[in-house]
Amino acid sequence: MTIDFSKGEGLVPVIIQNEQTLEILMLGYMNEEAYKKTVNENKVTFFSRSKKRLWTKGEESGNFLEVKQMSIDCDQDTLLIKVKPAGPTCHTGSRSCFCTDYNQNFIFELEHIISDRYNNPSENSYINKLRQKGLNKIAQKVGEEGVETVIAALNETEEDLINEASDLVFHLLVLLKEKNIGLKSISKNLEQRHLKKL
Repeated sequence: MTIDFSKGEGLVPVIIQNEQTLEILMLGYMNEEAYKKTVNENKVTFFSRSKKRLWTKGEESGNFLEVKQMSIDCDQDTLLIKVKPAGPTCHTGSRSCFCTDYNQNFIFELEHIISDRYNNPSENSYINKLRQKGLNKIAQKVGEEGVETVIAALNETEEDLINEASDLVFHLLVLLKEKNIGLKSISKNLEQRHLKKL
């Protein structure tokens, strides 16, 4: 990866994005030394403009940013780093340094939670209990929630529809996990369908 550090007097902006939820977590800056340290250690290191030194995110809090993917923009002077955060990213304790009303990408986080329940089953977990009943029951629940969503749309309140639609999406995510299909595959498929119709 060729990065042009000359435009910003040795610094390039770095956008940090949650690899799972795609939420933007923070913006920082790197010089060439910080970039090399990030690559070598697989943890995001910035150049702190206030401290005038290298600063590895999480060096005090333990909330490191594990590098999952790095991309550069078309002008080769801005980095996008997708990370797995080991806790809140912001020093205030928030998941992101940007104040948003809600986590607009929570559906990806929910996919991760479901996957975690599969990998670390808990006796009291609804997902674990549903999984023990097998694929047929999981698929049946998607069908039931689909019918209930239609009924709510035709005859019930907006709140009822939101609740039923949420149940439907949740159970669909469990079904996809049971079949080892991720939301990325669904997203790519929808994008390809869209492009074919342009």
